[in-house]
Amino acid sequence: MECGSGTGDGSGSSRAVWGCRFVASRERFHAYLRASGEHRDDGEAEEEEEEEEAGSEQSEPPAKRGRLSEHGLGAESQEGVGEGENVPAERKRARGQNKSRPCMKPNHYEKSRLCPSVTQGCADKCYFGPRCRFLHDISEYMATKPADLGHSCVLFETFGKCIYGITCRFAKAHLGDGYQNIINTDLTKQWEGKSLVRNNLSKDLQHQLRKKKFSFKKADEYLRSLAKPHKNGGKGGKALGCSAEHLEASNCTMPQEGLGDTPECLVLPEEGGDPKQAALQSPIPIEGEGECPIKTAGLVTDEDIVKLRPCEKKKLEIQGKLYLAPLTTCGNLPFRRICKRFGADITCGEMAVCTNLLQGQSSEWALLKRHHTEDVFGVQLEGAFPDTMTKCAELLNQTIDVDFVDINVGCPIDLVYKKGGGCALMTRTNKFEQIVRGMNLVLDVPLTVKIRTGVQEKINVAHKIIPKLREWGASMVTLHGRSREQRYTRVADWDYIAECAKIASPMPLFGNGDILSFEDANQAMQMGVSGIMIARGALIKPWLFTEIKEQRHWDISSSERFDILKDFTNYGLEHWGSDTQGVEKTRKFLLEWLSFLCRYIPVGLLEHLPQKINERPPYYIGRDYLETLMASQNVDDWIKISELLLGPVPTNFTFLPKHKANSYR
Repeated sequence: MECGSGTGDGSGSSRAVWGCRFVASRERFHAYLRASGEHRDDGEAEEEEEEEEAGSEQSEPPAKRGRLSEHGLGAESQEGVGEGENVPAERKRARGQNKSRPCMKPNHYEKSRLCPSVTQGCADKCYFGPRCRFLHDISEYMATKPADLGHSCVLFETFGKCIYGITCRFAKAHLGDGYQNIINTDLTKQWEGKSLVRNNLSKDLQHQLRKKKFSFKKADEYLRSLAKPHKNGGKGGKALGCSAEHLEASNCTMPQEGLGDTPECLVLPEEGGDPKQAALQSPIPIEGEGECPIKTAGLVTDEDIVKLRPCEKKKLEIQGKLYLAPLTTCGNLPFRRICKRFGADITCGEMAVCTNLLQGQSSEWALLKRHHTEDVFGVQLEGAFPDTMTKCAELLNQTIDVDFVDINVGCPIDLVYKKGGGCALMTRTNKFEQIVRGMNLVLDVPLTVKIRTGVQEKINVAHKIIPKLREWGASMVTLHGRSREQRYTRVADWDYIAECAKIASPMPLFGNGDILSFEDANQAMQMGVSGIMIARGALIKPWLFTEIKEQRHWDISSSERFDILKDFTNYGLEHWGSDTQGVEKTRKFLLEWLSFLCRYIPVGLLEHLPQKINERPPYYIGRDYLETLMASQNVDDWIKISELLLGPVPTNFTFLPKHKANSYR
């Protein structure tokens, strides 16, 4: 979008003219937005410029870069560096994860909340009785309830019933006389018995975890084997290689002692056959022939005596597919539904901390939820020690429905790294091996690993770790082409990813980094990887999956983009609820996403194609007001977009993005 440079052909010069036409100064950009799209004269713009300089609470970068430097530096490392500008103290650069950001607590949204027992029509059965701190008087609640946000409720229109009843912020759509909740019986029957969202945490399971009554039989057996002294005198550590390998091998190809003439422990299933059916045909030891460690009563089934062997595990048939990366905060279920609709083949839940899962934390278990439209779905676990990771893997193996489990060995943030998790595991080979072998042993689904090139910027170690991962039992590896120190400030090293893909063979290796167009995807696939993982590219333009599959640049209009945001809010209200708490939670995640969406540059305004992920556009005025509003990096403008979809924000509302590597305050 820089002026004065063309591409050498007619279309390029045309795009150059468009670039000059739309590029604007910061003052003109904000003046246009304040005028709601109406052009103002220069005098008014100058007055607004003076007002902005006098008292701007939310400042923005003094300059934006349009292209990458010759050294490949991204915007995060370029902006505000080496420009010789005196930046005021109040415009201090905010880097990294925002740990102390201001955020409103749920009890600030509404002072008086109605008891859920009243909403569900069983006020006389309130668990807390007289001690309940919520309201039970509907009239008193209605006197303080905020105004409705619209005349149609997405839950009522979709499912025929809104479970939030009178507390719904769209209650007019389904309330009758006397505040009675209306139910569309014909529509409710269509959804009867259907499970829309799986992997919920039951109260019984939560109780078992909190009381430490859940049985971790396989994990405990594996962990005991780590503590046993071996022939070489070792205890755990390197010695585990012998123990764990023997445990896995004895379940696959090695003959079992005491089974007489049986050459193998089980009959291998025919190609394409059902492993469980083959297991039923396997020889069963009878009393007297050998020692059977499992005593049975009644009908003997394969689940009684047969452990799923590594060679029988479900294979990941994902060659050439598009993989939506597990994205912290923004990779929630409503966002994954958006990406799935645009063509994502594989989805993965947000990074979940294994210790929190083992404690039965509801907020952490919410990260494991799976929508019924996600046909290939996995969860990502973060941890630093074999005991917690192995136990968590066994817990999930027994309680949720997933197609694979991923280990996060790529998280660069200090909070995780300093505890030995994330990227730190790449430097703790013994613990890393124990974790991979243990999890692979207790899981019935494939185990995958996501890593970076290394920890230090110029020292790559992934090529040394990948062969070990294949040996330890990982089914697939995803490699992000940057080190921990680089974070996102350098261009991803795809040449190194290509080298690692050759080393990993025949194990699949997916590449990740800097994919924002179908041309980037094509170039990545030529590197010999099995497929590509898309992370920030999906946040900036979720329709990227469609562009890759259809091999085209989509000049998507502002109204189409607004419809995507509208769908996201509907999915959010469906997932988090349509009451005040659900509306504000949906707004929070929408604002987090908008902090990435504003980086998109419309194709029709570009001087050259394609846009690169580390390029930051200059201020520009779009083809209409909405397109310009979506290009703003000002938090106030993101809030304005959210108000178009979810109504006015609560009093004293504040927001600052969680990931503020490119934000200012």
